[in-house]
Amino acid sequence: MAQFRLPTGSQVTAGRTFEAAGEAGVVRNFTVYRWDPDRGENPRLDTYRIDVADCGPMVLDALIKIKNEVDPTLTFRRSCREGVCGSCAMNIGGTNTLACIKPLEELGDSVKIYPLPHLPVVKDLVPDLTNFYAQYASVEPWLQTDTAKPSRERLQSREDREKLDGLYECVLCACCSTSCPSYWWNGDRYLGPAVLLQAYRWIADSRDEATGDRLDALEDPFRLYRCHTIMNCARTCPKHLNPAKAIADIKWLLLKRR
Repeated sequence: MAQFRLPTGSQVTAGRTFEAAGEAGVVRNFTVYRWDPDRGENPRLDTYRIDVADCGPMVLDALIKIKNEVDPTLTFRRSCREGVCGSCAMNIGGTNTLACIKPLEELGDSVKIYPLPHLPVVKDLVPDLTNFYAQYASVEPWLQTDTAKPSRERLQSREDREKLDGLYECVLCACCSTSCPSYWWNGDRYLGPAVLLQAYRWIADSRDEATGDRLDALEDPFRLYRCHTIMNCARTCPKHLNPAKAIADIKWLLLKRR
């Protein structure tokens, strides 16, 4: 029987346990992925026992409490705390989501927190999004026109504006792309659901005049057609968007063009 082993240094080991301080009220266990590239050690899982009665309602509040009061070496990204910036995307309880809008009450007494899967890790809960943002830039996500610039804004009908609903709300958190098996295996060539949703956002915009060029750039066996409609992207999106539908709409436009 074939035996498979992880590469040396990649196996996750048990880490430290930090007990709740003082007379704790409602204690929950937060098991957090830790890895420091400067230490030359295997990644580990540290457990923090936190009194959530003395904490905000979201997972991000618990992480901030851990960093401020228990372990200042814990590293993660965060900014807006309102589900707008996408910075605090991570895998919480087995699902990619935003820590700032994930309520603790939806989780059990033990919570496992990992960085977004299938991306290089910079440190602890911080993934390397270099390739993700390069792919985003490749779809040229800005308005492109050939006609003369109007004296004021470019007008749009109410109906055309409504076509952008479900597209412009994307915060580029990468939760959907890192939940997609096709992106796991072909992330160097497949653009992934987040970037393709952003690409369709400009294709669907009635003010944009580069639709033909945008479709030309996407008509590729890997950039677009690695999507197999697995639907993980729609299930995990913290903004309740449907990237799979946007991808299907791009495919339909390419089919009609033929």
